Amino acid sequence: MEIRDLLPGDIAQITEIYNHHVLNTTVLFETEPYSEDDMTRKLQEIMQSYPLIVGEEDGCVVGFAYAHSWKSKPAYNTTVESTLYIREDKKSKGYGSELLKELIKRCRKAGFHAMIACITAENSESVIFHESHGFRQASRFCQVGRKFGRWLDVVDYELIL
Repeated sequence: MEIRDLLPGDIAQITEIYNHHVLNTTVLFETEPYSEDDMTRKLQEIMQSYPLIVGEEDGCVVGFAYAHSWKSKPAYNTTVESTLYIREDKKSKGYGSELLKELIKRCRKAGFHAMIACITAENSESVIFHESHGFRQASRFCQVGRKFGRWLDVVDYELIL
């Protein structure tokens, strides 16, 4: 897999990956799919201040990861939240680990101090994944999200960079 910066031609595949998770999972709390224009606007805003990377293999985007603001108050400026999505048919092949390691590296280089992973508590795969990369649970919020007619808990995992 090649890890690189986002290219305009990646938007359609990234939108497809993201929308699969919106429509079929509780790993994020969006409930409506994004259009390619919505995704373009979102990612352009993120790229102004934070790392955004794409994993590509044989011309196919297998996943993407980015950091973004964790909270809006100035005292939090050195803390970022991480976001990472892998194409469903490419999971469990090591792509997520490669992308997260590169994202962590770029965030360190950019001078960020801490990274937060906000995870739906029932997403044990993501919990185990983040723990394997040195993240530790910092909080748990009960019944703070509702999707597919169910209340969902959220756990925050933290990595000091």
